[in-house]
Amino acid sequence: MERYGPGPVSAVPVAEFRNEGSLTSTLRTLLFFTALMITLPVGLYFSSKAYVFEGSLGMSDRDSYFYAAIVAVVTVHVVLALFVYVAWNEGSRQWREGKQD
Repeated sequence: MERYGPGPVSAVPVAEFRNEGSLTSTLRTLLFFTALMITLPVGLYFSSKAYVFEGSLGMSDRDSYFYAAIVAVVTVHVVLALFVYVAWNEGSRQWREGKQD
């Protein structure tokens, strides 16, 4: 078995350092939308159930569960669509910047 030691510093590709900013930006975007995906549907489910459907509209407990679940599912789809939109634009922006170099 051969062991390879660390190569010379010049062997490290320059593109690796250039992509570090884009990696940080991508990770930040992913963490932001992960937090949105966890908090927004759950928060809207319980708040719409308690305040909108049971409080304002006076629906029964069973009906408010159903409509609050619809609100949560629609929220999940909106967050996913926003994530795809942001990721698509971020990827095309990075591609254009890389193309100009």
